[in-house]
Amino acid sequence: MTEGEHGDPFGDEFADALALANGTPPGRRPAGSGDRTPGGAAPGPYPVARAGSPRPGDDPAAGGTDRDRPAGPGDVRDTAPARPGKRSTGRSGTPWRTARDIAEHAVHEPPGPGTAALADALGRTLAAPLTALTDLPSFDTSAMDGWAVSGPGPWRLDHAADDTGTDPDTGILAGHATTAALPDGHALPIATGARIPAGATAVLRSEHGEVLELPDGRARLYAPRPVPPGQDIRPRGQECRCGDHLLPAGTLVTPAILGLAAAAGYDELSVHPRPRVEVLVLGDELLRSGLPEGGRIRDALGPMLVPWLHALGAEAVPLRHLGDDADALHDALAGSTADVVLTTGGTASGPVDHVHPTLRRLGAELLVDGVAVRPGHPMLLARLAPRRHLVGLPGNPLAAVSGLLTLAEPLLRTLAARHPAAPYRVPLAAAVYGHPHDTRLVPVAYRDDDRHGLVAAPLHFHGPAMLRGIAAADAMAVVPPGGAEPGTEVELLELPWPAGWSAGWPTPDTSYDPAAPSGGAA
Repeated sequence: MTEGEHGDPFGDEFADALALANGTPPGRRPAGSGDRTPGGAAPGPYPVARAGSPRPGDDPAAGGTDRDRPAGPGDVRDTAPARPGKRSTGRSGTPWRTARDIAEHAVHEPPGPGTAALADALGRTLAAPLTALTDLPSFDTSAMDGWAVSGPGPWRLDHAADDTGTDPDTGILAGHATTAALPDGHALPIATGARIPAGATAVLRSEHGEVLELPDGRARLYAPRPVPPGQDIRPRGQECRCGDHLLPAGTLVTPAILGLAAAAGYDELSVHPRPRVEVLVLGDELLRSGLPEGGRIRDALGPMLVPWLHALGAEAVPLRHLGDDADALHDALAGSTADVVLTTGGTASGPVDHVHPTLRRLGAELLVDGVAVRPGHPMLLARLAPRRHLVGLPGNPLAAVSGLLTLAEPLLRTLAARHPAAPYRVPLAAAVYGHPHDTRLVPVAYRDDDRHGLVAAPLHFHGPAMLRGIAAADAMAVVPPGGAEPGTEVELLELPWPAGWSAGWPTPDTSYDPAAPSGGAA
């Protein structure tokens, strides 16, 4: 379900403006709202920030709940794996970069490699180097349509002596070969990709030659200039020799790599398996078709998450809608055999938010519970069993995208043996107002700027419940606490579709208005 993510009054831009109107400095909590005090950390070396129910001293009306404190011994399981320095912080949970690091190292290594037919290898990672099984090309071939010639011209024009049925008027075609050597001073028609006959020294392009009929009925081929030896012949092994190393292990298999592998003689590749992911969409209020009605809304996450997971190299089993049913969620998690289970919604502390109670019931190990990022701070990561994990995404669509990029992508990258993308920074085209304490992820589109060159233009409709901004985006900008000014270089998380695809769109109004309605601060 889309949980009751009430947000945090010091983290919502609208609430900041309201605080200023009421004479309260933004970024400071009202008295009695549950600020941390020295010595208030929970026992254990790696406390986890919880997004749970109120505790004594919290003011629910002010947004102060136990999500603003470290977990205690009674929470799901209050220690993350023994990774030094991975301590969560106060208000919103684990620091964003720390959460991504925990997700990336939740498993130590990917599953063992296997083999896959070329048709099933796309998007997987090579588990062994790609080595040529043959020379490329495997014989001398013609690079152009024209004539195979032997020696200097002019040349007597012959017909093909071909035992495969080649039309003598067309000469040698690709896939066919003449059985006779080409004598010196002779020429033979040849097509692009056809095998060069023995004795040929070059190929004369069809547009460069002239055929003249002689009185005796024979034909002569003339060229306007000398034809150097080897012209327009692709020699055997020009691209690679048998045994050459073409690509290292760890390379992501792209369509071009499939073509290279096929040309190099492969029918199947040694690759790492795709992680299996099961998506559980929670919420009684979600419709699967038609227009919203009767207080119910369309499920936007189901149609979005499955293809997104495919782009991340995962295999998504058929998506399931469970509604707000604690027992159904328990049974689904207990019976799942997927490497990763993704849930949508239910990660907060509302009356039908069943993810935390279900994880306690299953004895799961909570690795991350709440992240200091907006939108999406109620996200979580839990270990259900060795090498089996759950990523709990918030129910709001853009908040769910934030959780996908923060926790699911690093975890799936490790499971799929993919290399992390190199850090990429681009100047901002406009100012972005930041949260006083948390990282912000803001949809941006690439644009050209006379001063800075390529810039990232922040997009409107960046609230946690909105998808209009991310639908027009090329990347998500990582905005540090406090915001960033125009021209500031920020890290970008590129989305798994072609970068710059929105370049032809009209340039948006990139002003980032903190008072504009954004649908909350989750």
